[in-house]
Amino acid sequence: MVGDDGRARCFWGGSTPDYVTYHDSEWGREVRGDDALFERMTLEAFQSGLSWITILRKRPAFRAAFAGFSIDKVAAFSEADAARLMADTGIVRNRMKIDAALANARVAADLPGGLDALLWSYAPSPKPSRPATRADVPATTPESKAMAKDLKKRGFRFVGPTTAYALMQATGMVDDHLAGCWVPAGR
Repeated sequence: MVGDDGRARCFWGGSTPDYVTYHDSEWGREVRGDDALFERMTLEAFQSGLSWITILRKRPAFRAAFAGFSIDKVAAFSEADAARLMADTGIVRNRMKIDAALANARVAADLPGGLDALLWSYAPSPKPSRPATRADVPATTPESKAMAKDLKKRGFRFVGPTTAYALMQATGMVDDHLAGCWVPAGR
């Protein structure tokens, strides 16, 4: 897709101004740090069954509601905080997803070595080339399946193989920008 600015983007990357900004400056760029990866994991889980644009537009409210996605702060959230989140119209109010986010923070807080090291341990070697078409972009990979299995074994919730792969794409663990996309390759 070629935008009004003449730049070629992935098929989804130019459909709205919000997507243009996200595609051009964030998606597929390396994300490091426990809290930053916890944010992305949580948002990917909330996206399950919804459009990413919904989550993207609500991200500022999510950040405010979830204490900037500080693992330690979210891990300390109480039942009163869960009730507050359920009443917050700025976020997606799904009790199972909220409970999962709080539980995931508690698991992440206790990880030896941290969330960053765990998640990035599943990053595959870089591909020799970018996918040629949308059909060449998988929904899951052996690495995302292994990541999801390990996360679930540790007690994480809402982290199936498809969500794990979306997390890998969003955080630069894999480069699924299509061939011809203007965004530079690399982690």
